[in-house]
Amino acid sequence: MYPFRHILFPTDFSAHARAALKYAAAFARHGSGNVLLFSVQGAKVPANLLTLPEHVFEDQENRWLIQVRNDVQELLRDPLFAQIPVEPVIVDGEPALEIASAALDREIDLITVVTHGRKGLSRALGGSTAEEIVAEAPCPVLTIRPPQRDFVQHRGNQIKIQINRILLATNFRPSSAAATQLATQVANHQGADLHALYVIGDYFEQISAMFPEGGLAALTKLRSSIQERMSKLARADASRAVTHIAEGRPYEEIVKLAAQIDADLIVVGTAVHNSLFGGSRVLGSEVERVLRNAPCPVLCVPAARVVTPLPAFVAQPA
Repeated sequence: MYPFRHILFPTDFSAHARAALKYAAAFARHGSGNVLLFSVQGAKVPANLLTLPEHVFEDQENRWLIQVRNDVQELLRDPLFAQIPVEPVIVDGEPALEIASAALDREIDLITVVTHGRKGLSRALGGSTAEEIVAEAPCPVLTIRPPQRDFVQHRGNQIKIQINRILLATNFRPSSAAATQLATQVANHQGADLHALYVIGDYFEQISAMFPEGGLAALTKLRSSIQERMSKLARADASRAVTHIAEGRPYEEIVKLAAQIDADLIVVGTAVHNSLFGGSRVLGSEVERVLRNAPCPVLCVPAARVVTPLPAFVAQPA
């Protein structure tokens, strides 16, 4: 899974969306890979847009296509893409679905996306397009929300990934197994410190208050079980993680600890469910809040990416 080689960089050509470009370039350069520069438009786009002669766009209705083509050419000239194979692809349709489809067809290893932008990467009914991309993607998605703590350093054409501390948010469910595996790989490869956090949700305390005898016993048993599992994780040869256990709202505790340890990267496992309103799949509210409030980039890893689950980290399905 790591290093990443095939990177998909979705863009609406805004300056804001461009913040994800250096991450795409850095990971592609680090993995001796390539970048798929991908843009989804709201109107019909010719398949051969980038090679069509100028006179085709003389019709006023097609003038916007010239701007799209110019935007692509400008991005391709960016110094960060120097000596990196970059393939531009312009399509029309729904951004999240088209990006997910391209990621599957091209065997993409990583998508880099900014959480907010203008049309095409902006907020929409039911959440931002970036969150929809995370929900639909068949591969890890790195979300960036400027200004944040930055782990990509560049001077001129020189670009380098500098990850010193990684925070893995785990719940020991199958959905977090792939995230644990990938966080461990990145930490080992980058020589970074790995911190693992389990948050006991505040609803357990609410249950204890409502049912003092049974609720308190269940909470005590849960605390003991989590401590045992975290101890196993800390002793594992593959991770040697520094472990943390907190109680409260999961997203708040994740964001707070990330700030306290100056994390360069948060890694979370994502499990999606169907929207009550039909159609698109959606993330859980806690993951969405982490994306919106994190002090550093967040790497979202879908459960389907796990290859060989690590038994010590995986609980039996509830």
